[in-house]
Amino acid sequence: MNLLTEDRDGVRILTLNRPEKRNALDTALSKALLEALRAADEDEEVRCVVLTGAGQSFCAGADLSEFKGLADPQAAEARAELTMHLHLAFSKMAKPVVTAINGAAMGGGCEFTLACDFRIMASGYQIGLPEVRVGILPGAGGTQRMARLLGTAKAMELMLLGNTVDADTAASIGLVHRAVEKDRVLPEAMALANELASRPRLSVALIKKLVLEGVQMPLEEALQLEQRSFNETMRSDDASRLMRAYLKSERPLNEQ
Repeated sequence: MNLLTEDRDGVRILTLNRPEKRNALDTALSKALLEALRAADEDEEVRCVVLTGAGQSFCAGADLSEFKGLADPQAAEARAELTMHLHLAFSKMAKPVVTAINGAAMGGGCEFTLACDFRIMASGYQIGLPEVRVGILPGAGGTQRMARLLGTAKAMELMLLGNTVDADTAASIGLVHRAVEKDRVLPEAMALANELASRPRLSVALIKKLVLEGVQMPLEEALQLEQRSFNETMRSDDASRLMRAYLKSERPLNEQ
């Protein structure tokens, strides 16, 4: 199987399983992953998703061996549409996605991580978007997501020069959340996923939606959306239960 699935206490682990191809995404794997993301989002038992790669690689991006068959404009358009739907699926999910980057994440592999909500990366590996060095540009969301994540100045520097950075540098500039030893990547990602899974489902879903959609709206419109979402959480069973428990306790909110 080119995609492995495992459930652990509300966390679904999706493992790209083409180690002989450095887990590059061909059409079959892209379709399998898209279906798996949609299935995870619809499964009430799944609270968070962890994405990683089999073997020594995370994801080499698109499988370039398929590009020979994309000379036909219709085939190229179909592949581009599949790629777009796959990358958008991450942001459309109500549930958070944690990436355990267990190897280099260059080009399309980097873009893949940018589509996720959290990034834990193995120290000693490189990440970046060096496409300009071979006369192309990041074409799977990289120019847009990196700029939104790092700001235009830093994103422009990295992409126009085609520079990559190591995991520790990536953590220092906010490109990844944390750099850890390679054997700690999946355990750290799982620890984060378990904590996210313990948070109230509706609050998590709406915060993710507000952050991702709000940054693209005028401020007044985004604030109105935030207020409607706040009111929705206030009517939830989780809010009623947890706020009652908080009011009965003398502990600070961060210890609840």
